[in-house]
Amino acid sequence: MHPRSHGIGLAQLEKALGWIVEVPAAIAVVAEVLILLSSVIARFVFHQPLVWADELASTVFLWLAMFGAAVALRRGEHMRMTALVSKLSGEWRARVEALAVATPCLFLALLLWPAIDYAQQEWVVQSPALGLPGTLREAALPVGCLLMLAICGLRLLRFQTYRLRNLAFVGVTLAVIAIALYLGASALQTIGNWNLLFFFVLLVGAGVLAGVPIAFCFGLVTVAYLLVTTSTPLEVVSGRINEGMSSLILLAVPLFILLGQLIEMTQMAKAMVGFLASLLGHVRGGLSYVLLGAMMLVSGISGAKTADMAAVAPVLFPEMKKRGMDEGELVSLLAASGAMAETIPPSLVLITIGSVTGVSIAALFTGGLLPGVVLALVLALLARYRIPEKNMVGIKRAPAAEVLRSFVIALPALAIPVLIRTAVVEGVATATEVSTIGIVYTILVGVLVYRRFDVRRIFPMLVETASLSGAILFIIGTATCMAWALTQSGFSHALAAAMAAVPGGRWGFLLISIVTFIVLGSVLEGIPAMVLFGPLLFPIARQLGVHEVHYAMVVILAMGIGLFAPPFGLGYYSACTIGRVSPDAGMRRIWPYLGALLLALLVVAAIPWISIGFLH
Repeated sequence: MHPRSHGIGLAQLEKALGWIVEVPAAIAVVAEVLILLSSVIARFVFHQPLVWADELASTVFLWLAMFGAAVALRRGEHMRMTALVSKLSGEWRARVEALAVATPCLFLALLLWPAIDYAQQEWVVQSPALGLPGTLREAALPVGCLLMLAICGLRLLRFQTYRLRNLAFVGVTLAVIAIALYLGASALQTIGNWNLLFFFVLLVGAGVLAGVPIAFCFGLVTVAYLLVTTSTPLEVVSGRINEGMSSLILLAVPLFILLGQLIEMTQMAKAMVGFLASLLGHVRGGLSYVLLGAMMLVSGISGAKTADMAAVAPVLFPEMKKRGMDEGELVSLLAASGAMAETIPPSLVLITIGSVTGVSIAALFTGGLLPGVVLALVLALLARYRIPEKNMVGIKRAPAAEVLRSFVIALPALAIPVLIRTAVVEGVATATEVSTIGIVYTILVGVLVYRRFDVRRIFPMLVETASLSGAILFIIGTATCMAWALTQSGFSHALAAAMAAVPGGRWGFLLISIVTFIVLGSVLEGIPAMVLFGPLLFPIARQLGVHEVHYAMVVILAMGIGLFAPPFGLGYYSACTIGRVSPDAGMRRIWPYLGALLLALLVVAAIPWISIGFLH
């Protein structure tokens, strides 16, 4: 077959595979909205709770996560670090890119049969409300693995430049690593928990720096650790990934992402930003203040940092770039504002901490506002001097009438955070379900008030929601699996005991917690880190006299700094993707912003009133 026709055939096959994963992914997003909305209406309006709603939503959600992960893989939207890869010469860059495609293939191939076995074993388990076999739910993982394997295989076949050399390089590299692990197994077992440094620092670090998608890097290293140092069957890996991705708390992720996209599509976000810009756009650093203010406002709407940034950056970045503001500084400020807004309710991390530690979610929502304000003020001061607006020609102060008009236009949009918080506090909907109320409200306001609702954008928006959700949830799944491996090794309990023994009482404990959660936020991502260490560390904080809400704010902000800190922080790459800026542009410029966040965090840690002053 002629190479050209061969390439066309592969392209057509890949396009068909795209439809196979995108259509079910979009349907799953719609199904989640309808199931949770029906649950809210049945409970609040008709006082007849749907006992099967959570069960069905959890099953659909796992399928959504896997189809979404496959969509993200096909689109190249899984989070990865390319700063070093982009500096390589053409031939070596092609080889490393081939390695970044083949490594997920290896992980998926290793996981596929154990995932099938695990799903088959669940046939005898029936769901309590619907009586459905567990296989119906657990089959999502092997189906997703099979689809992603097909996508990776097609991509490898489509490598045109140095194709054979690339594949040979990939095969030799992976074979050498596998042989080295096999031959060194006894030595790695002999050194005990020191082997964790080899697997979870050296190998994970090497994979991330080589541009391997981070979720697959976490998963493959965990599988390698279990195969080399333990006798644990890989079916356990499937169970832990499923468990990590299918938590009911995480149902909020795709729905809040969809809400953020709807707010952008109906131009509600533009109305909010327009109001802030009319107030502050004329002053020095004004658009930086607008970005920070908008992140705080939108954070109260979406609860998911990725959705927050997706709602704000596309509206503000074009105008900021017109004013001559450096894109590296812009993406650095965006990433820092994501870390700043981690405690602004209804943050998913706040909800997670409340669920795993027993701390009141209402108290966490109340305590999270002022720490976010403190961090925003510090970032605003820094941005004023770091991001000069070089082109202010024609920028004048808006008259009072214009400010009032923009406020009236923005009022329906500004009401969303109030609506969401009220619905949660009054018990109308849970923190997971409340996004559906926001979605319905946004659609109605978009159609009836703003007259902005493009039906043609619905399907692409649903697919984008699934893709972004799948990328995030697959990372959480593999990170949960990695966290479980660390727990089984005894590392997490040893770390908690060591932290409790740090001199300095509660102040020493707070400081070591800050350092620990910056590292954990960078490596593990927020929710798995909280699930793993929250139940261990919160009792120690209480024993040392640290208020649990205060401690929650400190560790969340520390984790946020790690999450948005390169080279490992996933949030930083999310900010770059959403802002359409190369990660290299902000890699050196982000450190002053992270330093400002750390300084503000130390202030929050030193003054408990900032976190708990409004609780009583």
